[in-house]
Amino acid sequence: MSVMDWPHDLLSLDDWINLPETPEYQVEVVEGVLVVAPRPMPFHQRVVARLAFLMDELLPDDYSALNEVEMVVSAAPLTVRVPDVLVAPSSLVETNPARFDAGDVRLVVEVLSDGTRRTDQVTKFSEYAEAGIEHYWIVDLDSPISMISYRLIEGDYENFGEFSGVAELEFAGSALTIDLTALTTRRAQRP
Repeated sequence: MSVMDWPHDLLSLDDWINLPETPEYQVEVVEGVLVVAPRPMPFHQRVVARLAFLMDELLPDDYSALNEVEMVVSAAPLTVRVPDVLVAPSSLVETNPARFDAGDVRLVVEVLSDGTRRTDQVTKFSEYAEAGIEHYWIVDLDSPISMISYRLIEGDYENFGEFSGVAELEFAGSALTIDLTALTTRRAQRP
């Protein structure tokens, strides 16, 4: 696909839906503007896959964790993000939607990488808060691997804990214990 195949106007949701799939790139749209980046490196993908699996196993049955699915943050101007991990009601996940509305998402996790650090810590931080996503967790793979958990309080994210080693977290009244160092090792933490 050449650059000439990409749209030259601000995208609507219909435009987004009609774009060709591009498995070699990570594609999002921010305020109608297409944002294209290289796919994450294998190490990053391992962490995201393990984190989504582990969270899905630990969450209450009413919720499911998924990795790298589309989420409409804003319809106008259109902003569609593809979070590393999102948590939504299991009843909604079972309907197999093409994308999720941010209003239905309770938690988003982003794993920092060289190309996403500022976006994850600044831009998505404000977008997710404005969209009303209650929990936002950021995982930093720089040694020592760490996580910051934020919770939406009166429209702003407040720091609810910083962790390295083992993260003891709470979501929907359930405790979640995540061994952050096991996310990057050859053998993942077992629930």
